[in-house]
Amino acid sequence: MANQQPTNSSSSSSEEVDLGQLFQLIGNGIKKFFRFIGNIFKGIFHTLILFLLFLQKHFIKFTVAAVVGLALGIYLDMIKTPKFISTMVVEPNFNSVQQLYNNVNFYNELAQAEDSTALAEALDVGVSEASKLKRFIVESYSDENQKVQLFDKFVRSLDSTTKKAIDMENYLKNFNSMDARFHTISVTATNNTVAKKIQPSIIKSISRNEYFQLQQSINDININLQDSLYKKQLMEVDSLQQLYKRVMEKEAEKPLQGTNISLGENGGQENKELALINQVDKLKENLVLLNEERANKSSILNVISAFPRRGVEVKGILNSNKFWIPLGFIGITLFVLSLLDLNSYLKNYKKE
Repeated sequence: MANQQPTNSSSSSSEEVDLGQLFQLIGNGIKKFFRFIGNIFKGIFHTLILFLLFLQKHFIKFTVAAVVGLALGIYLDMIKTPKFISTMVVEPNFNSVQQLYNNVNFYNELAQAEDSTALAEALDVGVSEASKLKRFIVESYSDENQKVQLFDKFVRSLDSTTKKAIDMENYLKNFNSMDARFHTISVTATNNTVAKKIQPSIIKSISRNEYFQLQQSINDININLQDSLYKKQLMEVDSLQQLYKRVMEKEAEKPLQGTNISLGENGGQENKELALINQVDKLKENLVLLNEERANKSSILNVISAFPRRGVEVKGILNSNKFWIPLGFIGITLFVLSLLDLNSYLKNYKKE
């Protein structure tokens, strides 16, 4: 027992020394970390001060560059040909959205290449009018509400097992712009009326496609067939209602035998009558939906909002030379002065 006491005492003191060293190491690590963070902020602040001193040193040069650039930008804005933008909203049917994007991108490539002859032939306008066309853009036109409606329509088309594996968040992540119902076509030109003239050609480029025409023809046949079936079912239900009414009238004309009233039988009769009424309402609702589909699918490419008669002039500070040219002059001045200062610093560094 006497020999064990010194052993325990020495082990406890050893543990205290180890813990002390551990806390010291942790403290030193924390100090180094905060010193490192402080050095970063000092470096950033020092760099900022040097940059401000650089601007102060060359302030007059930057001012001259900005004034010269602004004057040149204003002059170029005064003499440049104004551009006009026109926008059309369309609804492609029968999976024609890919063809729409291909056609519009083709027009844009011709406009960017300034191939007025090919563009005039593609859009059925004169070469002089085609030369006014500068840019074509097609993009999806959908907000959150439309995406929710598309998701609801997509979910309804799935079976019950697949529905459980699909959620709104994953659907939106994988949402393709071509899945949108509506799409916008924007045309930028130096003539404010040419966009309206090319609208029929853009629509015809999709509508004359034989595959889409076949799809539309089949869809029309199916809709007419479904319409006739619904109307036939309505007539049959109406005949059943009339027959049921006559039977009930005859039953009512019969003399009552005894005083017993069958509540269960009356309830069954009411249920049958209510079922027929519900069937009629359902068929009418289906006819309304069918007519909506007929209206929506009446064209291969529905024009929701046509090109205006006159385009809107492209304005705004970001589209003006008096913004970009002064900015460019200041950037060039900054680059040149930085190179000169760097060259001076390197020369002095060699001397040292």
